[in-house]
Amino acid sequence: MSSTRTAFYHGILAGAPFLLMAVPFGMLFGLVATEAGLDIFQTFSMSVIVVAGASQFSALQVLVDGAPFYIAVLTGLAVNMRMLMYSASLAPHFGKAPKWHRMIAAYFMIDQTYGVAILELDKNPDQPVSTKLAYFFGAACLIFPAWYGSTLAGVLVGAAIPPEYALDFVVPVMFIALVAPSLRSLPHIVAAFVSVLVSLSLSWMPFNLWLMIAAIAAMIAGAETERRLRARL
Repeated sequence: MSSTRTAFYHGILAGAPFLLMAVPFGMLFGLVATEAGLDIFQTFSMSVIVVAGASQFSALQVLVDGAPFYIAVLTGLAVNMRMLMYSASLAPHFGKAPKWHRMIAAYFMIDQTYGVAILELDKNPDQPVSTKLAYFFGAACLIFPAWYGSTLAGVLVGAAIPPEYALDFVVPVMFIALVAPSLRSLPHIVAAFVSVLVSLSLSWMPFNLWLMIAAIAAMIAGAETERRLRARL
């Protein structure tokens, strides 16, 4: 078996545990979106095009609160600003790949695929680019169909789920599982601390505007901490 195929299978295995959270998360979004007034096509399209649960929930909540459409868009973009940092950390691994490979990888880059991939890539940085991409795509190949399907299931049958089986618990659990292993350096820890501190301090702001401010503040704090550490070397 080729190293590329082996890496792809290993990626599948690494991403598979997140199905336990991605499926109820997708169902929850489908249910919440329909309750907010989106039809089946709008809800499913949002999951296929945006493919970012936290961003989708944030933008949807802002719309439900009566905020203008542009505020919802800005909120979604602010939540997804972390993707800029994800891209920067993956660039050394995927930078030499063909452009269309990188474009496809950009679509499949979400918290789960990034989280499992970067741990493997940082442990084995000397692997061929094709092997690294195979691992990354392997991590995505189960999660994405599950996200699409669970969103549709949430739209169709979510209303039948009893209240005592609330699915919203999976959101914090999933992000704890993703973030905790990546808090491996002082800049990461500082960024996480600042995001929590700013979020709690500004939670009174309307339309969830604190999300945008907290995201920007965390990125600045993490980057500045890393700059100062490098300046000491």
